[in-house]
Amino acid sequence: MEEVKVDLLINNAHVYNSVTREFQNISVTVMEGKFYWLTNDVANIEANQVLDLNGKYLIPGLIDSHMHIESSMTTPQNFGNAVAKFGTTTVIADAHEIANVAGVKGLKSYMGQDSIIDVFYAIPSSVPSTNTDMETTGGTIIAEDIEELISNPKVICLGEAMNFQGITSEPNSLIRKIIERVHSKRPTMPIEGHCPKYTGLDLAKFIYSGVTSDHTQQTADSVVEKIMNGMFIQLQRKSINEEILRTISSQKLFEHVALVTDDVMPDDLQVGHLNEIVKLVIKNGLSPEEAIYLATYTPARRMGLWDRGSIMPGRVADFVVLDDINTFKIDSVYKNGKKVGLEEKLDEKFTFDDSLVNSAKAQKLNLKDFDLCVEKKNGKVNANVIQISKQGTFTKKVSKELRVDNHKVCWEEAGLALLMIQERYGKTGDITFGLVDQSITQLGAIGATWAHDHHNIMVLGTEISSMLAIQNQLIEKQGGYMVAKKGKVTVEVGLPVGGVVSELPIKILGDQVRELRKQMRELGYVNTNEIMSFSTLSLLVSPELKMSDKGLFDVKSQALVKLFE
Repeated sequence: MEEVKVDLLINNAHVYNSVTREFQNISVTVMEGKFYWLTNDVANIEANQVLDLNGKYLIPGLIDSHMHIESSMTTPQNFGNAVAKFGTTTVIADAHEIANVAGVKGLKSYMGQDSIIDVFYAIPSSVPSTNTDMETTGGTIIAEDIEELISNPKVICLGEAMNFQGITSEPNSLIRKIIERVHSKRPTMPIEGHCPKYTGLDLAKFIYSGVTSDHTQQTADSVVEKIMNGMFIQLQRKSINEEILRTISSQKLFEHVALVTDDVMPDDLQVGHLNEIVKLVIKNGLSPEEAIYLATYTPARRMGLWDRGSIMPGRVADFVVLDDINTFKIDSVYKNGKKVGLEEKLDEKFTFDDSLVNSAKAQKLNLKDFDLCVEKKNGKVNANVIQISKQGTFTKKVSKELRVDNHKVCWEEAGLALLMIQERYGKTGDITFGLVDQSITQLGAIGATWAHDHHNIMVLGTEISSMLAIQNQLIEKQGGYMVAKKGKVTVEVGLPVGGVVSELPIKILGDQVRELRKQMRELGYVNTNEIMSFSTLSLLVSPELKMSDKGLFDVKSQALVKLFE
């Protein structure tokens, strides 16, 4: 037999086989960053490096097929530095937050930053998430922009289509034009969807448009219905429970499911990434072999990444060494056949486009600007109020009768919080107000430019002086996430890149966000994810009642809802 020269020879490992979903005892070779030959005949192999794993487990690098780097409030570089040690070696990022702030120009700037992991991108399909009559964004992506973006080799899919009304009922909507342009240029490109709670005919209309995946919160029934109608399901944390996993296993639906993170807060990112989802799936009933399959092989095939997701000849040599498969304890991670350092690496200097570093152009307000007044001088008014839940990001519309005193609405005495959204891109200067139930219960305020998806200035408070302090400081600092008490900002997470991203390493940023979360709770804002709950009060595609700089909207019908009846 001829002598075989390779860069790396891996011996004494239990190697994951993606075809059989089993581990096998076999040696693995790597050459020029790719897996080369799997064999037990190593006598004639000459390797530059030999790695003896002493019975440990070898699996492909984890692939996150639906996520948003900006949801971690960070840059591609810092994100890669943070997640590589947790086994994530490839992500498909939908950077629609950046695109909403600065359009194609800002998106290309953001995509231009390198990372130690492989970052592929989705074309943001919903910029804005609805339309310009419902929200003001800093940038837009129109059908004519698709051709420029689709030619970028980093772009491999169309990002989540969210506008249900535009997709299903408006033949000339922007989202339909974008989907048509993608179909004409890349007929087989995956089209991602955001499809919460839609079933029956509504679901059929959504899939008929060309949308072929969904990552929103699922039930066992919705998983089956969507898969049986041709959808690929991306399970994030909130959809993982024993019933759903038992359904996937019993009905043999593995080929149509992948594990994803979607959004991971910076403080959570200090602890783990997609590996934590894998652990949760194992804890809730799937075998480690099945969980690994859903975090490597199925996402790779869904996204047409035929060069990875398995340990086979010619595939990218991204792999994770596990001490134990049941606990998913990671020993080490390799990218392109080379070991990844466990400590975060220092960033190289990168300059983002001016559209991302000078995006807050709103005017500072004063105390009088927060007066909530009506034409009626005295008496009572009925208000349509956003009621948040303690879990998830969905809201309800509830009616509250409020007293009016000399034209001012006495919302404070009803235990409500005032919500203010201000257009920040220097286009209209519009300011709108809403009222929120079951949110802040103590005196203070919360505010951010990290307000999905339009990312205008959003402040919620029970104390006007604190709301004003946040509004002023968000403009001064070109964006951020803040809490204020007694008229002073008490915690600040600076987000100067587009008002949505920090350039700090996750080690520092995560600590800041942890303190932010703590102070939000101290104000009485309690949710399974306080930060995302608050930030999606402005998300016009997440049921039921949400708000933008244009006013209150019913999400499904997209109808404007009057604050006061």
